[in-house]
Amino acid sequence: MSLYYTCGGDKGKSCICGKKISKISSGMEVLGCLDEFNSLLGLIRCRQTNQKFKDILKNIQENLFIIQAGVGKVAFNHKLKVPVFNKAETGKTEKLIDLFEKLLAPGKGFVISGENEISAWLDYARAVARKTERSVLKLKKLNPDIFAYLNRLSGLLYVMARVAAKKKNTKESQPAYSL
Repeated sequence: MSLYYTCGGDKGKSCICGKKISKISSGMEVLGCLDEFNSLLGLIRCRQTNQKFKDILKNIQENLFIIQAGVGKVAFNHKLKVPVFNKAETGKTEKLIDLFEKLLAPGKGFVISGENEISAWLDYARAVARKTERSVLKLKKLNPDIFAYLNRLSGLLYVMARVAAKKKNTKESQPAYSL
């Protein structure tokens, strides 16, 4: 028998920890968002030339797998032992944001994405991070440290995008509308 298909059709269900779970359940939606975010970070990591950024993105990916395990435990009420998300990761993320902010001139307002490839990919990841955060918030029984961490990730990806643009001497623009 194949590891990747059953020959029987899945009838809209996936097997999670021995249970058949509807693919449209809220838990599966959350896992899908986390998986999408993780995969996007992998795509950026393989395109990125800056080793510090690669290391940061890989660490985020590792944390997302831990978060996925926690989501599975809560959403599907399974008894398997899962790794506990480390609250210190939020503090590390805040320190990275502070470090990168020091490299940037103070900026206000929105930035139009797309002035260089890496900053555009990081901006896209920031948007997916926000979508993922909103999705995860639906699972109220999760460790609250996870919510704080996911919230910080969008800020980290934003400043990383600005630093990536700056390192390429890219002038970023803001929307032309005036308020």
